[in-house]
Amino acid sequence: MQAFRKIAVNAVNALLVSTMIAGCTLPRSGPTAREISSGGDDPAYQLHIVDVTPDIAAVTTYTEPLGFGSEFTSLGPIGADAIRSGDTLALSVWENVDAGLLVSTGQNVTSIEQLKVDQNGNIFVPYVGPVQAAGKTPSELRQTITEALTQQTPDPQVEVRRIEGNGATVSVLGAVENSGVYPIEVPTRRLSSMLAMSGGVNIEPDIAQVKIERQGRVGRAWLQDVYDNPSYDIALRGGDKIIVEADRRTFTALGASERQSRVNFTKRDMSAIEALASAGGLDGDAADPTGIFIFRSERPDIASGVLGGAAVAGPQRIAYVINLTKPEGMFAAREFIIRDDDTVYITEAPFSSWRQVIGLTATTVALAGSVAAIAN
Repeated sequence: MQAFRKIAVNAVNALLVSTMIAGCTLPRSGPTAREISSGGDDPAYQLHIVDVTPDIAAVTTYTEPLGFGSEFTSLGPIGADAIRSGDTLALSVWENVDAGLLVSTGQNVTSIEQLKVDQNGNIFVPYVGPVQAAGKTPSELRQTITEALTQQTPDPQVEVRRIEGNGATVSVLGAVENSGVYPIEVPTRRLSSMLAMSGGVNIEPDIAQVKIERQGRVGRAWLQDVYDNPSYDIALRGGDKIIVEADRRTFTALGASERQSRVNFTKRDMSAIEALASAGGLDGDAADPTGIFIFRSERPDIASGVLGGAAVAGPQRIAYVINLTKPEGMFAAREFIIRDDDTVYITEAPFSSWRQVIGLTATTVALAGSVAAIAN
């Protein structure tokens, strides 16, 4: 029995030693802060390690601008009954002469019943030629044709009627309460009023973007800017497609956080501290608050400022480090803006692995006691 007890104790001691050695290779969420920093010293990695300060946060602050170009903002509202391509018009011309340009002898009115507005927005009027019709109301087109005919026949009288076509309409799609096709009327000649007509957006306004597709051109703006900036409340045109959608930007959260996944932005300018909160915060049992990294391929112009004005060629790999245990680090985290495709990595604290070792050791000691008890 004494020999068996000795064998059991030796076996447990061997297991304890092997457990302590295994502590060096216990499973973990990723490299430590020290390991990442040592990698930055190796030129082969081409990685810059930069401590985040309020000054660095200011240098790196950049938000990709969104907004409608002059091709959208320079146009004024169209009439509520504006003509558009595809409409069919009827034209009547009265001439105050016996032998006019268009009328037959003994008559004083000529009617043209089928004038199709072509894809370029034009119609063809005899003795006038191509006339731009799309975008004008029937009254405005009547005035244009009258002025052109006045040079060839005295005091002509012109009538323009739309006989086919529903006038200017737009499509409203995406994250709105009521998608559909809506006519451009007096109250809905601008973007904001058309969005209101569709019932408004059904996503958080902070992440809502509005995209306009018009004749092959695309413009995109933040919803809040449409309300705050009058120039972005653009005048609509027939055939416009209005699409409301959520911000598509994401960042990746990894390491000792409660949530390891791709995370959607929750606001336009999202700080590092807000990104950590969106990822579920730091794992209180494992996270190292001194080693929070933001990995980014930085633009050359910004990278140059971050690296003290050094000339750089092309995007630079930069690992920004935030230390939340310092007051400056906390303010820096509030001011450092996360960008699309960033990777936010929270390292594990050095004692985390030892905690696992201690846990395994405690289990081993308990096992030793059980073995000894059995041996006795």
